[in-house]
Amino acid sequence: MSELSYPLDAPSVSRRGIFKAGVAAGLAGILLPALGACTPEDRLDSLVVAGGEPGGFYLEFATLLAASLQRNGVARQATALPTGGSLDNLEHLLGGRATFAVALADAAAERAAAKIASEAGITALGRVYENYVHCAVRQADGIRSIAELAGRTVAVGEPGSGTSLTTPRLLEAARLTSVAAGAGSPGSGGQAVTVLNLGLNDGLTALRGGSVDALFWSGGVPTAAIAAAHHDVGLSFLDLSVLLPSLRTRYGAFYDRVLIPAGAYEGLPAVWTVGVTNLLLCRSDLAAATVKRTVELLVGHAEELIPQSSLGVQFLSPESLINTAGLPLHPAAAAAYRELHG
Repeated sequence: MSELSYPLDAPSVSRRGIFKAGVAAGLAGILLPALGACTPEDRLDSLVVAGGEPGGFYLEFATLLAASLQRNGVARQATALPTGGSLDNLEHLLGGRATFAVALADAAAERAAAKIASEAGITALGRVYENYVHCAVRQADGIRSIAELAGRTVAVGEPGSGTSLTTPRLLEAARLTSVAAGAGSPGSGGQAVTVLNLGLNDGLTALRGGSVDALFWSGGVPTAAIAAAHHDVGLSFLDLSVLLPSLRTRYGAFYDRVLIPAGAYEGLPAVWTVGVTNLLLCRSDLAAATVKRTVELLVGHAEELIPQSSLGVQFLSPESLINTAGLPLHPAAAAAYRELHG
């Protein structure tokens, strides 16, 4: 974790203040240039930031970033694109339908490894915040551990989401067998879980109505749509951190032990879970001037990019933005960080 990370057992009420203090400390002694004056040649007419589902942190972050990019003159017009999530965002990026994309580090690494010869490469502008995997269950059902999902039905994210990549890995680490709804029993000795590819909003509707017993979701803390569902029906979250040794052994160091803090969701205690770094990405052929000015914005306008409700860890300072989980920085981004931080 960077110096912007705070003690995970610290009171949640002060976390936004701690972030602001961390920004000030992280930038102390760094002379931040104003965003360079744009010429007609280096300002984009329009750009798109691929985000995520309504009610989730991705789309909130993408909307704030697009507004800041437009307000600070990186593009004449910038918009956030609602999508299914990380995998969907990567396809929009590589297909030229998005200029920037937010994505989980594990999803970005898998897609980068599958690159075909005709594609531009995926590169990073920075590591922007921590994603928290939520496994939400109804309090009334009394489910206390992931092992107790055996024989039940769970929502695992819609196709195109990073959640749909991470959740099968979690179930595998828990030694649970995933069975698609309607596929019948695999005869796995009672360790089967019926999985439905439902995203955040459809999954919460199903959880409210009782047609699924758990919802997996990877996002910021708190996630607004989950907070609303908790208010309606009373939710709790399962501790997923026990799965980390198996996850890291099989898939690498993309996964961390992180805390959903007490009070992040009204009345709920703190719970440990799995965290995944979230990256802001672009194609390797994006113009250097656009990349440079976006990096300057990430550093110099960090507080514009944080949803007001966020209690999660942010990585918006030069020394932490560069830690991109092995995915290469765009060369112009690397040069901009050297200029900002030495």
